[in-house]
Amino acid sequence: MAHERGAVVVRELERSEIDAILTRNHVGRIGYARQNKVDIRPVHYVYEDDWIYGRTSYGSKHEELAETAHEWWPVVFEVDEVEDLLRWRSVLVHGGFYVIRPDDSPDERAAWERALELLRTLMPDALGPGDPVPARTVLFRIAVQEVSGREAAPA
Repeated sequence: MAHERGAVVVRELERSEIDAILTRNHVGRIGYARQNKVDIRPVHYVYEDDWIYGRTSYGSKHEELAETAHEWWPVVFEVDEVEDLLRWRSVLVHGGFYVIRPDDSPDERAAWERALELLRTLMPDALGPGDPVPARTVLFRIAVQEVSGREAAPA
């Protein structure tokens, strides 16, 4: 449904458009709450089959997530495409943040290996000798459970 606001039309994105935005972008923001604090942090990522994959490190800006997400942690994830002040697209994902622990089970090991393979499409030396961010050894994924998206454009 489109809503006209002066000379700008804002409309809801279809799921296929949301998936396309998540697929073609590789920098987003994770938002999460812990106790009485809400935080949002940028992260690079890869999207595949309703999962957002990324990596972080213990002692990093995502330390609270990485150290406490033994099962899952509820998060929001946002990606924006901004052409100018009145022409933009924004996607918001609600889901669960999971640290991928390769020693927990064969399924987890397979998920960890797939995550690394996907992340190496962005950074070929990830977790290798030429890794530009070698401290980021914690792989994670976010289950895409609910999505919404909007687009603004001049009428």
